[in-house]
Formats: sequence, structure tokens, C-alpha cells
Amino acid sequence: MHGRSTFVAILCLVAATATLVRAEDPYLFFTWNVTYGTISPLGVPQQGILINGQFPGPNINSTTNNNVVINIFNFLDEPFLITWNGIQNRKNSWQDGMLGTNCPIPPGKNYTYHFQVKDQIGSYFYYPTTAVHRAAGGFGGLRINSRLLIPVPYADPEDDYTILIGDWYTKSHTQLKSLMDSGRTLARPGGVHINGKSGKDGNNEPHFTMKPGKTYKYRICNVGLKNSLNFRFQDHSMKLVEMEGSHTVQNVYQSLDVHVGQCYSVLVTADKEPKDYYVVASTRFTKEVLTATGIISYAGAKGPASPQLPAAPEGWAWSLNQFRSFRWNLTASAARPNPQGSYHYGEINITRTIKLVNSAGKDAGGKLRYAINGVSHTNPATPLKLAEYFGVADKVFKYNLISDDPKEADSPVMTPQPNVLNITFRTFVEIILENHENTIQSWHLNGYSFFAVAIEPGRWTPEKRENYNLLDAVSRHTIQVFPKSWAAIMLTFDNAGMWNLRSELTERKYLGQELYISVLSPERSLRDEYNIPDNTMLCGIVTDLPKPAPYTI
Repeated sequence: MHGRSTFVAILCLVAATATLVRAEDPYLFFTWNVTYGTISPLGVPQQGILINGQFPGPNINSTTNNNVVINIFNFLDEPFLITWNGIQNRKNSWQDGMLGTNCPIPPGKNYTYHFQVKDQIGSYFYYPTTAVHRAAGGFGGLRINSRLLIPVPYADPEDDYTILIGDWYTKSHTQLKSLMDSGRTLARPGGVHINGKSGKDGNNEPHFTMKPGKTYKYRICNVGLKNSLNFRFQDHSMKLVEMEGSHTVQNVYQSLDVHVGQCYSVLVTADKEPKDYYVVASTRFTKEVLTATGIISYAGAKGPASPQLPAAPEGWAWSLNQFRSFRWNLTASAARPNPQGSYHYGEINITRTIKLVNSAGKDAGGKLRYAINGVSHTNPATPLKLAEYFGVADKVFKYNLISDDPKEADSPVMTPQPNVLNITFRTFVEIILENHENTIQSWHLNGYSFFAVAIEPGRWTPEKRENYNLLDAVSRHTIQVFPKSWAAIMLTFDNAGMWNLRSELTERKYLGQELYISVLSPERSLRDEYNIPDNTMLCGIVTDLPKPAPYTI
């Protein structure tokens, strides 16, 4: 009997182990070779950055809670990193792909990212964060589909398409970097592209095909460097259904302003005369409007698209009103972490208000810099997260150089240095993004989604809270701020790690308009943050330091 009992126990153990293995969320494996190659977004051949020979790069098609494993081989002649714009990397800023969290992949080396798209759905993209590589490519779409058990608030579309739009320069990324390093701006781009094509190279092959009577989902992301873009379909309306990870109230639009770093998902029904139609992306808030076109073709149709392109809106008041029309769909089921997904965010007590003011100025050498509350960020040789984890932060940066309520700077001279804020774990914080300049801004926060509760002209005061949307503001990760205006966002900082808050405008980020937010769990527990991965690249002063004791439960 003793032997039989042992045998049964072993069978039970094996069964339990098998159950645990099966219970783990699925894995998606990718191998990416990053190389230079010739591309022609504006009809002019130039050097671009390809992933597996593709520009734009491969589309990542994942489902909520999938584990994504990407082994990146860097065949460029300089260090390289990629970030996953909008992926929250819960408890795992080790995979964030920013210079404040990761050492870049050296030329000729490889690094494997492993992150989980935990409790998220929606439309995102990835792009390079090193140097000015984003200006050469290296970007692509990243979608997270809902699990089959979770109902989606619209019928399954016939197909699901990704459209990456952005402004584009014919100068190389190294030339653009040299311009900024010498203290000059990027000036105006050469044009606009739609999925790497402008419509100006004589290639009129359709981007996508639609069957008459069918409805299609289009995921539209602005992956550009500088300009807000208006996107529209010729003779077709768009039903907005998702925005940066949140289902939205399904309003219908003739065009959408997509600011740098933002993503929208829309439904388009092929209910017009079967022929070709243009899709159009054009710059907003620029003296000279730059336009790109692409073709959407009805299956089996032969008729050419009408040369009469749909007109774009004018002025930023139109764009502000469009923002105010966006609402979170409170009746839709979705993957969402708590308490960020709380429907009652308007009832949570604010524990801290932080006002962040962007500005332009010069360093001591007279070169152009951009700043947040007067501090222009620079990335030290040792990533901030690694310095903090290895206990040598005091040798690399100082916390809280900026105040929560900045005064107007008397001197425009900026001292470049690391800009790191401490925010207490699990506190509910209000952040005011105030723009005193004459140009539009676009801000993004890694590691989180936030409630975009207001955008208004003028300066913020506490009385402005009366105008907040405290019921159904969209939970998202990027927000624009119009000239001489402010925006308010609210969120719970419940994701431990080192997280980047930045301008999505490349020249502003490159020249200092970003900071990092350190969210430390006092418990140093695996419940709050994962251990440093074994394959983490080390650089700077931590290269030869012994690893600290790992976190435990």
C-alpha cells in the first residue's frame, strides 16, 4: 500500500505541475535583425533603419497577457535601443528600452527583451530611443487583441490594418543629430509618409483592399518627429472605437487630429461606389501644409480615386473641441489594471499636484536646449534605474531638482543634468502640463495610463478643477498641450520602477524636455517589482559591481 500511495502522490504532483505549466500565458518569440538599407519615403533614396529588411518594421500581433520575447541583433554601427510606446511593463521597467533604464545594445551585439502585455488591449507602436534613429525608421505597429472570453463592443471586423503616419526628413539621422548638437532646430520636414510611402514616388499600389459592404478596423498612429497630423478617408467616415488602450464612446468623425505619439482605432465600412479612394495625412499648425496620400481599393474595382482630396480642418480650436468629444466607454469590458481602471477616479483624493512647465533656452555655451521646470535632462553613462538598483544613485544623479510649483525662470540659461522625480508608491497624483510657448506640445508617460481630464487655454489655477471631466475621461498615455494652454492628467503611481515622462517631439526630447519618475516600493518585494533580469546589460559605473540581493515575496 505504501508503494501505491507514493505512486498516486507522484501522479498528483505531475498533474499539478502540468496544470501550472499549461496555466502560464502564451509566449510569442521574435528574432529581429536591425540593419541599414535604402528606403524612399518621399521618393528620394536615403539610408534607413530596417528590421528584418522591412520599413516600417514588422507588426507585432499579440493578445492580452501574452509574453513577448524579442531577440534584437544590432547590425548598425552605433548603439541601439527600442521602446514599446504605451506598453506598461507592469513591475518591469527593466524592459522599457529607455536610456534611463537600459544600456543600449552595442554594435554587433544582441539583447533579448521579455515583457508581458499584462492587462492591456489596444493599438501601440515601437520605435528607437537612441540618438535620432527614429528619424531613419526602426518603428512598427504593436497591437494587443482582447482575449476571446472578453466581449468587444463592436462586431468583429473583416480585417485589421495598421497605418503608421508621420512627418519625414530627407536629411539622414546623423545629419539631424549634428544639427541639434550644434544648437539648431530640425526646421521643417521634407514631407509626410503613410506606412513609409508619400504617394509622390509614382507607386500607386493600394495600401489596403476592402470588400464592398464589409467593415474594417484601422489602427492609426503618428510615429513622426515633430508635427501633428490630420488623417482622413476620402468619402468615408470613421467610427472611433479605441484610443491608446481604452474603448471609447463610438463617435463618428470625418477626420482625426493625431498628435505625435498618439494612436487611434477606427471602424470604416466599405459602403460607397466600388473603386479606389485616397487616405490623406497632412500637417497641422504649419505655415505650409505637407500632405501624403495612399490608396484604399475596393476588391475587384477598377475605377481611379477622385483627385479631389478631402479638406483638412484649420486652427487648433477645432482640435481642442475634438479632444473634448473623446469619452471613455464605461460599459465595455476590457483588460485594465487596478486601481488605474477605476471608474471612480474622480472620487480619489489627490495626494500631490505637480506642475510641469516646458521652456526653450540655451546652455552655458549658447546652444539650444529645452527644459522642464528649468532643468534640461541629460542621460548619464550609467542608466538611472541601474544606478538606483545598485545603490550608487548619489554618484550619478540627484532626486527632485525641480519643484512641484515652479516659478518663471529669471535666466534662460539651462544647466543640462539628469532630471529625476521621486513619487511615493501608490499615491494618486495630479500632473499639470503647462505650455507657455507658441507651439503645440505632445507628452507621453511610460509605464502607465492616465486620465486625461482637461485641456484648456491660459494658465492653470486650482479653480480650474471645476472644469475637469471626473466621470469618463479616456485612460490613455499621450496627451497634447496647445499653445499658451495647459492639460491636466491624474493617475495612481502603482507601478514600481523608473519611468520616463517625455516630449514626443524628437528635438525637444533629444535636447532635454524629459524627466524620469522613480516609483520605489518600500517592501522591495516581488509582489511589487520583478528582479533584474539575468541578461541585463551593464554599463557605466555599475559594470563590475556585484548584484544586490534579489527581491523575494
